[in-house]
Amino acid sequence: MLFHTFCHIPSIGEKTERKIWQEGILNWDDALTDPLFRKILPGNISDRAYSMVARSYEKIEKKDIRFFTEKFHNFNRWRIFSHFRSEAVFLDIETSGLNPPDDYITVITLFDGKKIKTYVHGINMADFIDDIFHYQIIITFNGKCFDLPFIERYFDIKLPHIHFDLRFMLKSMGLSGGLKVCEKSLGIDRGKLKGIDGYMAVLLWQKYLEGCTEALETLIAYNVEDTVNLEKLMVYYYNYNVNELSFPYLVLEEPRKKIQISSRIYPEVIKEIRYEKLRFYKEREGLIW
Repeated sequence: MLFHTFCHIPSIGEKTERKIWQEGILNWDDALTDPLFRKILPGNISDRAYSMVARSYEKIEKKDIRFFTEKFHNFNRWRIFSHFRSEAVFLDIETSGLNPPDDYITVITLFDGKKIKTYVHGINMADFIDDIFHYQIIITFNGKCFDLPFIERYFDIKLPHIHFDLRFMLKSMGLSGGLKVCEKSLGIDRGKLKGIDGYMAVLLWQKYLEGCTEALETLIAYNVEDTVNLEKLMVYYYNYNVNELSFPYLVLEEPRKKIQISSRIYPEVIKEIRYEKLRFYKEREGLIW
């Protein structure tokens, strides 16, 4: 979609951009070769616009993503995704669930569309710091409010990455609710992990600390599932928007239906934590009454 975009050019908004498309100037190549491009625009910006299109090609070659994102309104930044997909990583974290400031990250997963990397507290968490800086774009669900601030406090670092938060992106198109609600709306099936939530992830970590390694494997599998499903949501959002802009031939292929997760899922462990969760809520209700 990026090569079809003109609204990053100063003085060109979405209304003018649509007019450019309607005149048959559908991409940057058309703009640079068809004299009509200059005629469509007012004389005081036509030369600047032509120069900006040529400059845009140079910025793509240099992978200067910020050149585009700084010129887009937030609701248009999604347009860079297909072109700079190799620079993007999907991220999700789990925490111990303790009260601040004692709460800490238990598991982090990174997924770049091909490789899955997991980081576990007390095992390999320090590796995350090096790995996250291999990417320029981070994609999360509610990461603006939770994951990224938590990571920056935990590691005492600043993440300068471009950030896509799917919670707010999907909400802008009418798909609201938590991650699991959005997944369900799109028909994403979690299989054996269906019904596990953030509170149960905390219980899995506690069970691991008590010596149950199966609980850690199940927790990792849950965190990985959260992370890889973000790709499906991002592609859905991207495809929805290119269709809205009448570029259906730019839609991306759907991600693989099922990605192989190396960590095993232990149904007996899940059954135990479901019981623990139920007992907790019953005890809480008893206190209320």
